[in-house]
Amino acid sequence: MADTITISLDVMGGDHGPAVVLAGAELSHKRYPEIRYVLHGEEAAVLPELEKHPRVKAASTFVPCDVSITMDDKPSQALRRGRRVSGMWKALDSVKAGEADVMVSAGNTGALMAMSKFCLRMMDGVDRPALAAVWPHVRGEGIVLDVGASIGADSEQLVDYALMGSAMSRALFDLERPKVALLNIGVEEVKGLEEIRVAADRLKEIDLPGFNYIGFVEGSDLGLGTADVVVTEGFTGNIALKSAEGTAKQVGQYLRDAMSRTLMARLGYFFAKGAFARLRDKMDPRRSNGAVFLGLNGIVIKSHGGTDADGFASAIDVGHNMVRNSLQKKIAADLARARPELGADAYEETGETS
Repeated sequence: MADTITISLDVMGGDHGPAVVLAGAELSHKRYPEIRYVLHGEEAAVLPELEKHPRVKAASTFVPCDVSITMDDKPSQALRRGRRVSGMWKALDSVKAGEADVMVSAGNTGALMAMSKFCLRMMDGVDRPALAAVWPHVRGEGIVLDVGASIGADSEQLVDYALMGSAMSRALFDLERPKVALLNIGVEEVKGLEEIRVAADRLKEIDLPGFNYIGFVEGSDLGLGTADVVVTEGFTGNIALKSAEGTAKQVGQYLRDAMSRTLMARLGYFFAKGAFARLRDKMDPRRSNGAVFLGLNGIVIKSHGGTDADGFASAIDVGHNMVRNSLQKKIAADLARARPELGADAYEETGETS
């Protein structure tokens, strides 16, 4: 049997709470029986639902918490009200204490980011975390970051994002030298804000075995898979993410309307329904659910708050794969090699992270 991977779950997080979280945990456990869970939440809400999932119950430890962070809580309110006592905080703290390998939550994004920074702290040399999302494109899947952890980024932070995104791509997709690009308003070197141009100059100078910077890409390249990792700041990244989600829904509605308009269209759908099923699966946002907070001393996965059990299971799967493929060690090694002042000898992909 594979080595056990322990996943800490914020069971109360998200729009649907324990019903979706525990159902998703069961789906992921069927795929990865080596998973063990540490469940954090309100006893009255979690335990009755847990009885419906004997597989999860047998593989879990339950930690009762009296305080839950709501989707409407501001980050400052969440910290004041839930620091050290909420299910979200305790789920993070179990990673800090070494009781779990990764934490997964569908809860309030701002609160999760604030608590993660306070509880786990940042890795040496990293100023702020980046939220990295798996992005489907015509060649498969890539990574885009930051998609909303924070607004704005200077050139050094963009460089950090590029290094961390490259490490995540190697961990998640098993690529030896993923292609890394900066999102810009054009591919010409003279275009874009000064921070982006300075970051580009810095990235050209980085010579690492697994790092491959290819230059600027435009928004249209996100869906074409021109780069394996696309780097931007959180305001632009979040707009791009929400625009892509909206476009997918728009195209889906257009297809449904077109296929039901006439008898011939419905007949055509009957013969082509296999192709449409493959298209639906490819565009299904649940398949790409599970963004990763990069730059922390611990792995934190953010699930979409409104997802269903299949989507939450995908987020758990991402966490499992990040641990199995040593994400933290890859990030620490790349940061240290790119910045000798951090002490490269202290970081090797086969060694310990800080």
